[in-house]
Amino acid sequence: MTTDLTRGPITKTMLLFAVPMILGNLLQQLYNVADTLIVGRFLGPDALAAVGSSYTLMTFLTSILLGLCMGSGAVFSIRYGEQNQEGLKESILHSFVMIALLSVFLNSAVFLFMDPILTFLQVPERIYSMMRSYLWIIFYGITASFLYNFSASLLRAVGNSVTPLIFLGVCALLNIVLDLLFVIRFHWGVEGAAAATVIAQYVSGLGLSLYTLLFFPEFRLPLRKMRLKKAVFSEIARFSSLTCVQQSVMNLGILMVQGLVNSFGPAVMAAFAAAVKIDSFAYMPVQDFGNAFSTFTAQNFGARKPDRIRAGMKSAVFCSVLFCLVISFCVFVFARPLMLLFVKPEETLILSIGVQYLRVEGSFYVGIGCLFLLYGCYRAVERPGMSVVLTAISLGSRVLLAYILSSVPSIGVVGIWWSVPIGWFLADAAGFGYLFFLRRTGKAQFL
Repeated sequence: MTTDLTRGPITKTMLLFAVPMILGNLLQQLYNVADTLIVGRFLGPDALAAVGSSYTLMTFLTSILLGLCMGSGAVFSIRYGEQNQEGLKESILHSFVMIALLSVFLNSAVFLFMDPILTFLQVPERIYSMMRSYLWIIFYGITASFLYNFSASLLRAVGNSVTPLIFLGVCALLNIVLDLLFVIRFHWGVEGAAAATVIAQYVSGLGLSLYTLLFFPEFRLPLRKMRLKKAVFSEIARFSSLTCVQQSVMNLGILMVQGLVNSFGPAVMAAFAAAVKIDSFAYMPVQDFGNAFSTFTAQNFGARKPDRIRAGMKSAVFCSVLFCLVISFCVFVFARPLMLLFVKPEETLILSIGVQYLRVEGSFYVGIGCLFLLYGCYRAVERPGMSVVLTAISLGSRVLLAYILSSVPSIGVVGIWWSVPIGWFLADAAGFGYLFFLRRTGKAQFL
């Protein structure tokens, strides 16, 4: 089943397309959240710190592949909007070859350089071996992550956001069951949590890939036409590499902040690990709505419907801001009960630090909501370089301010929390400012 996003009521069409994506990625977050919750409850705060910090590193690595898949997905959406079936098939082939080769290289590199990476992250000695053991297993899931994200990006590009949701739903449930079995019943520790995640990832990755291959023959290119073309490869590489840079820069900044957090000790690490999971769940819907808006915009860009794109932007901003205000209120009010999902009540220091983080950052989700829309918009209208610029502004200011503010004794670790929303709003100002500039000067008729 595919959906043509160039027709029908704008807000309704976007929301119906976005909801399965939102539910899907919320389920995907359950992979690591299940590890974190079960590990925190049954293995203690040191294990929680090890697994939570591993999540930040793994997110950075998979963001490289995710960025490539998202960039390719923008090309797929444009070709679909143009109704260019032959161009779509060629784009799929070139994209798959490029990202598959990179995933093999990335998977090999992380095993070779694991210890230098952990040293760079300033991992405390008391959790070093635990974190290393967890990562050694979890890194085997990189290829599975590629297979799932590539197939999901392809299906979503042509308007099918339901099938990836179904596969993730089954596998998220599998991950939780295996977590409980391996950690609580078999007592395999953090290694069991990692194994549960990797198994679930391969079920979703291989399953969705096979489904796409079998049930969408229109995506297949005949063997006689499977030749790499420089022009097609260059287009795919341009879109994918810039989106990859945007995603990896974003997560590299987060990784650098993780190193700073680690320097404050295991209690702050554990609080940050739990709070980040809550944070990710809170603003994940607007991130996926931004990706859905990107697909909507790319299809209409390919179909040459600028009026629909402009109307879509207004509708998307309204929906995103409204949702963010509601979520900010909920996170602020229920910060402590949310932290108690991951941390025992007697861990009072970890609880207080986590609540402080959530009430500072959670009050300003509207900033990240608008930023995700800007990322999706510029990627869809063949200006992915602007998404990189906005990411550099957001993360650059965040990292700089985090190090400066946290070094002031009277501010301390709370300076890291405040650096995040400041970075969001600086990037929003630049993104919307550039958008208005393009409109006033007539340099972008599609906006």
